Amino acid sequence: MTNPNVAFGKLIADLRQSAQLSQEELADRAAIHRTYVSQLERGLKSPTLVTLLRLSKALGTTPSKLMRQLETDIGGF
Repeated sequence: MTNPNVAFGKLIADLRQSAQLSQEELADRAAIHRTYVSQLERGLKSPTLVTLLRLSKALGTTPSKLMRQLETDIGGF
């Protein structure tokens, strides 16, 4: 089973790159620090619920879509 933090980080990085956003742009849109985006993308941190909500909005998606994709990526938890 894939580490959920690593899988979430890859998902966020993939969505950010698809949206052609830098980590700094995503951080600004989500009202979080750029280094925190980096830590999330590398699987070093787990997002809080508030951060998950902010990231999903900044990426133009919903938290439920992010979680469904994460669940698919990690094969359930």
